[in-house]
Amino acid sequence: MPDTPEYWNPRRELRDPAERDAASLSQLRKQLERAYTLPFYRRHWDAAGFQPDQVRTFDDFTKRCPIITKKMLVADQAEHPPFGSYLGMNQEDIWRIHGSSGTSGTPTMYGVAKQDWDHAREIFAITHWASGVRPSDIVHFAFPFGLFFGGWAMLYAAESTGATVLPMGAADTRRHIEMIYKMGCTVIEGTPSYLLHMAEVAQELGYDTKASPLRVFLSGGEPGGSIPSTRRRLLETWGLTTVCDAGSTSEMFPFVTNAECDRMNGMHVYNDEVWTEIVHPEDPASRVPEGETGNIVYTHLWRVSQPMIRFASNDRSFLTSEPCACGRTYPRMPRGLLGRADDMLVIRGANVFPSAIEHALREVDGLGLEFRIRVFRKGSLDEIAVEAEIAPDFHGSAEEREQLRLRVADELKHRCLIRIPVTLVEPGTFERAVLKARRVIDERPQEDAA
Repeated sequence: MPDTPEYWNPRRELRDPAERDAASLSQLRKQLERAYTLPFYRRHWDAAGFQPDQVRTFDDFTKRCPIITKKMLVADQAEHPPFGSYLGMNQEDIWRIHGSSGTSGTPTMYGVAKQDWDHAREIFAITHWASGVRPSDIVHFAFPFGLFFGGWAMLYAAESTGATVLPMGAADTRRHIEMIYKMGCTVIEGTPSYLLHMAEVAQELGYDTKASPLRVFLSGGEPGGSIPSTRRRLLETWGLTTVCDAGSTSEMFPFVTNAECDRMNGMHVYNDEVWTEIVHPEDPASRVPEGETGNIVYTHLWRVSQPMIRFASNDRSFLTSEPCACGRTYPRMPRGLLGRADDMLVIRGANVFPSAIEHALREVDGLGLEFRIRVFRKGSLDEIAVEAEIAPDFHGSAEEREQLRLRVADELKHRCLIRIPVTLVEPGTFERAVLKARRVIDERPQEDAA
């Protein structure tokens, strides 16, 4: 087989960052002028005293252009059903209709122009190629194919590289496993939680997961792919060579915003497709310095249908301009997406993210796949407790089980900087997730949890 090139689009992927940013700024200004013709943006920007011609630099854009939020989009669609007053094209020109998963409330509906899917094809091909997907691969999909963009967009991406695709979708877990081994699938796409659950089931069925045909896992839907201990478990459990994480929100699809390459050195930020800002959590008009953690704000540079201009995703991360070993010149999020700002728990004055708890638990040998985080109110303070399954092959005495519990508690204190009570439960206690795992159980009164 002849050697394949390392880059899908070297002119774009290796472009001088200053030249790329200048082109992105030019495109941004065109996008702002077009967005101002849409009633949603005209009302919002006029109320904020913002005009597109005020933007001469990216700093102008951050300081002057107001953010938009998911609540604003939902409210606008309720007032102007079904797509809101920011559709950006005639309704009869819609090529595909998709929607958000609706896990945080009312689903948001998306009408997508064919030219947007066609334009997104290139960036999807870049991201898949960078992760190591090649025409010789068979790509297995463990994402459901429904209203949500995710599975369809990733299928489109894999097809673009010339790879063979096996779109299983929401099939029985045993059937997924049988087809992976029967067809010799080399790439799999899904959530980290589900791939770890598939390993549990495969091992119960007698498969040697460490000797599976899989070599690349493209992770999405939840932050596990960028958590070092979860990534390590995925690599070891399935005998993989590569785990590449990708992160975005349904509002930004069909364009991918951030994705890792096969060096697993953090997510490349495709800022010539989606301009990405890291802003102060309490002041979205103020960008934080490179290397400092803040909230992510996204802007479509090219999308025609329902363009998102300064969409506050509530995801948290930080940027670096240090070059990646792969040679691509995009900025990176070295640790991927750190979690959502609205997922952060404030416990006894400490900020605790569920991803930090997952990282701690995955570091401890003897624990199983699933866990739950319980948040409750004690007096006037919020408290937290963790319930973690023990591993199916852990058969220690009561004393050894207590030692395991103490190791877990120590690791949680090290990672989260507060003491977190731990209870160990039997394997299989908690339901396994097919898409996004829901591990935080909020037991506080509703008015306190809001």
